[in-house]
Amino acid sequence: MQDLLKDIVSHTFSLGLLDIVKVTGTSTKTSIDSMSDNRTVVMFGETHTPYPEIEGVFGMPQLNKLKYYLDCPEYKEDATIDVIKLTKDNETIPVGLHFENKDKDFKNDYRFMNSAIITEKLKPVTFKGVKWNVELNPTVQSIQRFQYQAGANTEHDTFIARTDGDKLKFTFGNSSTHGGEFIFATGLTGKLTKEWPWPVAPILAILKIADVNNTQFSISDSGALQITLDSGIAMYKYIIPAKT
Repeated sequence: MQDLLKDIVSHTFSLGLLDIVKVTGTSTKTSIDSMSDNRTVVMFGETHTPYPEIEGVFGMPQLNKLKYYLDCPEYKEDATIDVIKLTKDNETIPVGLHFENKDKDFKNDYRFMNSAIITEKLKPVTFKGVKWNVELNPTVQSIQRFQYQAGANTEHDTFIARTDGDKLKFTFGNSSTHGGEFIFATGLTGKLTKEWPWPVAPILAILKIADVNNTQFSISDSGALQITLDSGIAMYKYIIPAKT
């Protein structure tokens, strides 16, 4: 359980973009969904194996508090994290987490948000799917170069992605401003015909935590960009719409 919780926090709160999570657990799968307040990032996640101890629908608010508990030295070794459950109307649902250190003398409770409230806060978003015109696995170098260009062009909060033959180029600014351009990837087979402006901050934040061996970067002419991260525990898909 501790590994799953740390995985969720590192792929949501630690990005600085997502501060609340909706968990939907069944006997066959466990889904983890989130969305930024300004709806610039929508995340759909699913664990590789179901977690029967958290079956039900509930929210995980105040992820900063959960991260504090998980990082607390008192819970570093031989701690126990139990799921608190409540039976209501003949249904048993998870309502929180109970933390105890190995000596049983340091305890904390973290409370979940009930299904009605989390569903209201994170209204369901349906992603019908699009054709991905460009798909690639970014390299460590390409992510680092993206970071360099973003740092050199802090006045621009968006960039343009273009294909040039088998190359994918990112451009900051235009002919009337300071700007820059670099090749993000080569060896592409797809092509982009539309030049959408993409938000720098969320894309860079997600790529910074990526394990490049398990990351896919996809762009659609329809105005959607997707970054897929496989942590080994769960698969996280971040959908980012182009700015208009």
